[in-house]
Amino acid sequence: MSKITNKFSPEVRERAVRLVLDNEAQHPSRWQAVMSIAAKIGCTPQTLNEWVKKAEVDSGRRAGIPTEMAEKMKALERENRELRQANEILRKASAYFAMAELDRRSK
Repeated sequence: MSKITNKFSPEVRERAVRLVLDNEAQHPSRWQAVMSIAAKIGCTPQTLNEWVKKAEVDSGRRAGIPTEMAEKMKALERENRELRQANEILRKASAYFAMAELDRRSK
């Protein structure tokens, strides 16, 4: 699995989000504010809009799962998947050795 590197530092993201939220009233709509600021920092409006929505969720101003909770859930899901795989390997190994023991006793 490849990791996508971010072109923008967390500081740039935070500043862009803050600019959108602070200057939203000066534009006819939030989307206009997003498009204006996205053009200035060199990202797509969709990307900046996602950053704004995520910041609102993280601050509690919008419904959704905060980033920290989503990361914890992802880590727990990964651990759960790894444990299931380990259990499956152990189950198969146990069955294999049980059969080998039965074969040894029958000879």
